[in-house]
Amino acid sequence: MKCYQQNRKKTIWGINKFISFSPTKLFKIEDLFKLSLSFLLLIGLVACSGQTKPENETETTESSTPGEEESKLTFFDVTLEQADDTGKPIWKVEAKQARYAREKQIAEVEKPYGELYQDGKVVYQVKAQKANIKQDGKQLFLEGNIVATDPKTGAILKGNELEWRPQEDLLIVRKQLNGIHKQVRVVAKEARVKTREQRMELFGGVVANSNEPKLQLRTEELTWKINEEKLLGKRPIQIDRYKNNRITDRGRGNSAEVNLKTKVVSVTKNGQLELLEPPIQVASDYMNWNLNSEIVDTKAPVTVVHKKENMTVTADRGKLELPKNIVYLTGNVNGVGQRNQSIKSQNMTWYLDKELVEAQGNVIYSQADPPLTFSGDKASGNLEQQNILVSGGAKRSRVITEVIPQPKP
Repeated sequence: MKCYQQNRKKTIWGINKFISFSPTKLFKIEDLFKLSLSFLLLIGLVACSGQTKPENETETTESSTPGEEESKLTFFDVTLEQADDTGKPIWKVEAKQARYAREKQIAEVEKPYGELYQDGKVVYQVKAQKANIKQDGKQLFLEGNIVATDPKTGAILKGNELEWRPQEDLLIVRKQLNGIHKQVRVVAKEARVKTREQRMELFGGVVANSNEPKLQLRTEELTWKINEEKLLGKRPIQIDRYKNNRITDRGRGNSAEVNLKTKVVSVTKNGQLELLEPPIQVASDYMNWNLNSEIVDTKAPVTVVHKKENMTVTADRGKLELPKNIVYLTGNVNGVGQRNQSIKSQNMTWYLDKELVEAQGNVIYSQADPPLTFSGDKASGNLEQQNILVSGGAKRSRVITEVIPQPKP
């Protein structure tokens, strides 16, 4: 079939003009592609009809190839839909204009508004500057000023690219991601949302701010379990707590979990907690930080450092009751002051505001200047001032005092 280039261009313009005045159309995506192919065939027939081959023209079997401009069809005021194998919708896109590129088998949609479905229900409402819809209908790709809204939770995701993979139950928003929710605001490079599980995975320069409690989390990867109200970080993470718009406490670790419902922060693997008042540092491989009760409980060996008193205490377990300014330590307790005075015991209660310690069980107190060592069942006093009273306890055990003579000059 041969056609003249000039006539074919006129025919394409005429068809597009006809479509622009047609009423709003509702297509399944596969119908759009079938319709576009029908228009292409119509173009060829109209362009060739009524044309007489010049007598002096040599007959040839080669057919002309449509140019890129001729292989696109434009539709106005369209609605495109895609359903799964059971007939349930998986997405729907409305637009003022759609163009179908035959070579790429992609429908290009301008300023679309769409709905994403899971199990027949809308899970996100989206709008963008442009959408690319592949012919297989297995995924939807949107670009430019993306706004995706979860009608159930009110969560809003903004970015510059959106990809919907319904067969994988996966929504991806990337490039300058900004997420808004009544509980949390997040910034990252990319978000991957599992809609059925209500789980969001955030990647790249993640900064998450929670409203209640007032926390800021910074890490490279963060999982947000929306229904469970939990934030999970499996890579090094820093957590800042705010009061009156200023940082009061700071935690960090190789991994952490923030329960927004119970307001408990669990820091694991090289966990550290730095408190502003009192000036205390706590280090442990497993600690629970209850922001409501202001209690820090460790379930692994712990180190507690009091900056003002220059005192460090280690133990197998520890519990800090910050409203009472009390630290409870159990198992292999060892406290050391800045002048190398030390006290060892099985249990210890440390009164931070009174700068006093009470130790029980196999107590050993020693100091370097003057060199002394005391052993007993109990001890109490101020370690920093080297004012410690060691006693034998209820069984009247004998207190052992060891005087270490000074070497002669």
